[in-house]
Amino acid sequence: MKIGAAGLMKLAEMVCGDSPFDCFPYRSSSYLTRFFTGLDLDYVHDGSTRRVWVNDVLKELNERQTPVATMPSVEMVKVIEYLLHPDHFLFDEKVDREKSIEAVATCLKIYDLTIATQPNGLAKLCPMHGEFVSTAFTEVPTEKIITFKPSVFQVPSKPQNEKLISVMMPFSGTFSGTYDAVKRVADHMSLECLRADDIWDNSTFIQDIFDLIFCAKVVVVDFTGRNPNVMYETGIAHTLGKTVIPITQSINDIPSDLGHHRALKYLPNEEGYRDLSNELYKRLKVIYQS
Repeated sequence: MKIGAAGLMKLAEMVCGDSPFDCFPYRSSSYLTRFFTGLDLDYVHDGSTRRVWVNDVLKELNERQTPVATMPSVEMVKVIEYLLHPDHFLFDEKVDREKSIEAVATCLKIYDLTIATQPNGLAKLCPMHGEFVSTAFTEVPTEKIITFKPSVFQVPSKPQNEKLISVMMPFSGTFSGTYDAVKRVADHMSLECLRADDIWDNSTFIQDIFDLIFCAKVVVVDFTGRNPNVMYETGIAHTLGKTVIPITQSINDIPSDLGHHRALKYLPNEEGYRDLSNELYKRLKVIYQS
C-alpha cells in the first residue's frame, strides 16, 4: 500500500516540526539528518528547503517493497513510528505527543491506517480495523494479517499486559501445587500470574478466560488429563498468537497435533514442583529477554 502525495507532504511537515504541526519537535537541517540516521537510513540533508527534501526522501521510501497489501513499506512504517517515539518529546514544553499521535492518525485515516499505543509506550502503525495482539509481533509482519470478530465472546477493551502470565489448567484442588509453582516463578520475576478463578469481571466464565488470554503475554497450559476446556483455551491462545508454554504430568496427554511443541514435564510432588519452577524460570527468562 502506498501513501498518497498529500499524506506524504503532511508527514514531511511533521518530521520537520513545521506549522501547522508545531506539536512535533522542530528539526533543523542537522537534526533531520540525525532523524534518518537514527533509523539506519543513509540520508544527509543537502541544504535545500527542509520540508521539500524530507518529502523527497519519503517519496523514495514509499516506493520500496511492501510486505503486505494493507501496510506501507517497512521503511515508511519505521519512519512513522519513530516520529512518535517518546524520547523525541522529553523535556520540551512546546511539543505535545498526544496531539502528535492524533495528527498522524488523522493523516493516515484515509489509508485505513491508525496508531496504536503499546503497553511499553511505543507507537505502532496498524490497520484501522485491526489490532496486533500477537506476542510474536515486533515489526511489520511479512504474512497476512487477519482481523476477526468472535461471536462467543467480546474482544475486551483492556490493554495488553506485558507482565501478565495466564494459566489454563483443570479446576481441581489436585493442581494447586502446580499453580503455586507457576506463581512462585512469576513473583520472583516481578510478573503477574492469574487464572480464571482469580477474577470475576464478567457475567460469563468464558469471557473472563478470553480476557485473560487476550491480555497476557504468556499463556501456560497444563495438558494433564487431556482436559477439554484446556484444549479449547489453548486453541484460543494459539489463534491470538500468544506465547504458549505447555506443561504436563504425562507426555501422552499432549494431543498429536501439538506433539511438535516442546512441553515441560513435571511430577506432582514437592521435588517435581520445584523442578517445574526451575524449568519455567529458564523459559520465561528467554522470553522476557528477547
